[in-house]
Amino acid sequence: MSKKTVKVYDKTFELFIPEQQIQEAVDRLAQQLNNDLKGKDVIFIGILNGAFIFAADLYRKITIPSIITFVKVASYSGTTSTGKVERLIGVNEDIENMTVVVLEDIIDTGITMEYILKQLRGYEPKEIFITTMFFKKDAFVKKYPIHYIGIEIPNKFIVGYGLDYNGYGRNLKDIYVLSENQ
Repeated sequence: MSKKTVKVYDKTFELFIPEQQIQEAVDRLAQQLNNDLKGKDVIFIGILNGAFIFAADLYRKITIPSIITFVKVASYSGTTSTGKVERLIGVNEDIENMTVVVLEDIIDTGITMEYILKQLRGYEPKEIFITTMFFKKDAFVKKYPIHYIGIEIPNKFIVGYGLDYNGYGRNLKDIYVLSENQ
C-alpha cells in the first residue's frame, strides 16, 4: 500500500502515479520496442542517475538481442533545471552503425537530451530512438522527436522511481508530486 504523502529531504510530496501504473507503462514500452526493433543491432543507453530503475525494469522485459550501457550527465539543482549540461561519464562502447535506444527517466525542457543526442551522433550510429518514462510536454522547448513515451505528465516536480530531489527519493516505488503548499 502506497503512502499518500512522503517527506523527501525538506519538502512534502503527494502520491501522483502509483507503481502499478508505472509498471503497465514499462510493459507497454517493452512490447513496442521488442516489436519495432526486431532484427536490428541494438544498444540501449541509460542516462544516469535517474533512469537506472526504469532502464533495469525495461531491459528485463526486452526479448530482442541487445546490449545495455550507461552515460551520466547532470543538469538539475534542487527542483529546477540549471539549463547547463555537464558530461560526467561518456560512451565506452563502439556504437557506429548500431541502433541506439536512449533510456531517460524524464524529459522536460529537452536541453539535456539535445546535448546527449549531439554527443551520440558523433559516434555515427545507424539511428537513434529516444525512450522516456515521463514526458512534460508543456515544458518541452526543443524540436526533436521523442519516439517512445511511458507517461505524459504536467509540468510539475516529481520524485520516485529513480527521480530525486537533492539526491533523495529515488527509491520510492511510486511517483510523488511536490505538494502545492510548499
